[in-house]
Amino acid sequence: MKLINIGFGNSISADKVVAIVSPESAPIKRIISEARDRGQLVDATYGRRTRAVMVTESGHILLSSIQPETVAHRFIN
Repeated sequence: MKLINIGFGNSISADKVVAIVSPESAPIKRIISEARDRGQLVDATYGRRTRAVMVTESGHILLSSIQPETVAHRFIN
């Protein structure tokens, strides 16, 4: 199992992530809102601006303050 740092000492399992997207679009904002209502939102931004949204196999949504490109690059290395 490979763990990926998503900022501030938080890590996620690389095997469980389905997508890494930017939070700018309306559909992604809707996904975040629905996950919050279901109790499946994990906010790892520590109060900072959300820059990356990660979708997991289980339907959980993770928020990070690191750019999506940076998080994706960490999956490769």
